Amino acid sequence: MACTLRLMPEQTESRATAKSRLREYVILIAVAAVVAFGVRTFLVQTFFIPSQSMEQTLLIDDKVLVNKTAYKFGQEPGRGEIAVFTPPSSWGAEPDQHYIKRIIGVAGDRVVCCDGDGKVTVNGKPLAEDYLFPGDAPSDVPFDVTVPAGNIFVLGDHRSESGDSRMHLFADDGMVRTDRLIGRAFATYWPPSRMRMLEVPATFTDVPMRD
Repeated sequence: MACTLRLMPEQTESRATAKSRLREYVILIAVAAVVAFGVRTFLVQTFFIPSQSMEQTLLIDDKVLVNKTAYKFGQEPGRGEIAVFTPPSSWGAEPDQHYIKRIIGVAGDRVVCCDGDGKVTVNGKPLAEDYLFPGDAPSDVPFDVTVPAGNIFVLGDHRSESGDSRMHLFADDGMVRTDRLIGRAFATYWPPSRMRMLEVPATFTDVPMRD
């Protein structure tokens, strides 16, 4: 004799609840993915450091958080900030490669190396670059440039290992257009032992405007 199994009301309700929860989880995961994509695309992106060019401020394999809105909506780059950018084609970078350097000069600035004490000056003010890699000179390459509107002049903190504006003076005096900026690195978050904010060094706070 055939036996027919019928679901009791409690079992039917339980199965419906399980399906509802599964649907909610799928929706939640989808929303989280969209939010994460939006944050990465428009707000904050993570980058890892592949080279020695920013030591000791940033070490190889450090991971940094980059504010992608920092130079949008009319906000201008500032001296002393650490910026991620797409290098000019004349710098010989790989396609889709990003650079990370410190902004030394902004539009209108005259950046010179070196003064009588061997220091980089911005609008005549010598920079006390205590963030430089131990033993590095401010620059072994002399330069005297004025930053045009819509451009920045950048240097790595590990000058002897950095392919920065000094190394590309042959092309537009080593300038980087501001429309190549991706964002400002504002913190390291990995490894945990090096987690910290990336502040603008005090030496940049009283750089005068150019006469």
